[in-house]
Amino acid sequence: MSSDLLTRPLTSATLTIRVIKNFPYRTAKNLVLHNLDLTTLTSGALKERVRSEILSSGGGGGGGGWKAYKGVVGSLDTLKLYTKAHGTKTNNLIINMEDEGDELIFGDDGRTLEGYGCEHETEISFFRLEDYLEFKKDPEEKW
Repeated sequence: MSSDLLTRPLTSATLTIRVIKNFPYRTAKNLVLHNLDLTTLTSGALKERVRSEILSSGGGGGGGGWKAYKGVVGSLDTLKLYTKAHGTKTNNLIINMEDEGDELIFGDDGRTLEGYGCEHETEISFFRLEDYLEFKKDPEEKW
């Protein structure tokens, strides 16, 4: 692997956003965004970008397949760091629950992604906070 792939600048980063529809059933879909400037992109702007991408995507099963998410996209309100490239992975497949106090939640929509420690190939969960807090009370996964 070339070293420039590992040292990509924060002004041209790729992020994977895990858009979570349902926690107990682990219903989530990944959206990959390329060429993002993490030094200027705020968490609030990222939320709007993800919502826009979902709403403008095709509903078919081809490459898009976001039809099932269009009804909930307006209620998605919270971003949380899942993992950084080459970092340790969490046991939960859709959200990192290993921070007891939720230190990994992006609580300030005006703060840049660089300010939250994001870098190239960071993975972020995007979800409805109320659903997450309910799931934390009883994190049982269903089938």
